[in-house]
Amino acid sequence: MFEIFGIPSNALFSQLLIGLINGSFYALLSLGLAVIFGMLNIINFTHGAQYMMGAFAAFLLLNNTGLGYWGALIVAPILVGIFGIIIERTMLQWLYKLDHLYGLLLTFGLALIIEGIARNYYGSAGLPYAMPEALVGGYDLGFMRLPIYRAWVVVASLTICLGTWFVIERTRLGANLRAATENPTLVRAFGINVPRMITLTYGFGVALAAFAGVMAAPIYNVSPQMGSDLIIVVFAVVVIGGMGSIMGAIVTGFGLGVIEGLTKVFFPEASNTVIFVIMAIVLLIRPAGLFGRTV
Repeated sequence: MFEIFGIPSNALFSQLLIGLINGSFYALLSLGLAVIFGMLNIINFTHGAQYMMGAFAAFLLLNNTGLGYWGALIVAPILVGIFGIIIERTMLQWLYKLDHLYGLLLTFGLALIIEGIARNYYGSAGLPYAMPEALVGGYDLGFMRLPIYRAWVVVASLTICLGTWFVIERTRLGANLRAATENPTLVRAFGINVPRMITLTYGFGVALAAFAGVMAAPIYNVSPQMGSDLIIVVFAVVVIGGMGSIMGAIVTGFGLGVIEGLTKVFFPEASNTVIFVIMAIVLLIRPAGLFGRTV
């Protein structure tokens, strides 16, 4: 074991790994928020509750149907995504032409309702969720021990994030989505069902949050508060990266997770506030965010 800036290497790299793991969840959740805001112009405050729903869906699928982690990674996002589609069709579609505040208030209220229902049935204590056997254990790298599951979380999150960016920015489907947000009337003239596209986009953004919730379940306890504890930080990440910016959400999510992890090593007292300090500085220098478009 060696030291870096007077810090034992295992402690430094362990905190760096924790930062990457946190950054993985920041990136996935802020990506879902960016997709929803960029395409639908809705500030989705229900995102944290939908992240929690993904974890609870995995927990309930395991205990009631015997469906394990790998199946839950597919089924839970689909179920929560369908729930999101129902919300979009019955409530959110009436708010697209109104001020952002209406969507924020509605989604904030929905988040409180969902969290309250979960707390009523399962209490505030966390519920354990077993890690898949294939990902138990770790590798000794000499300077640190690398848990297999945590490495999987980072790789899976990065793959999903980059895949989403590629689809939206580099494919015809993504071009249609972007065009539908700019000029829906023109897009309809080409025979594209814009309302259906918007609905599926919201469902996909919600499914991203649920996917993150399933991956978080073996690391953190499954609890009604797990979404509300994270959503404020995720909104700060989105603001720093730029509202609606896909690449901004990805880069800023991972980057701020690493910065937060390193802050816990060199200046632990500031670890809970460093992201908000960065947000304040970025807003002073570049109000649209690091990757946002200035109007």
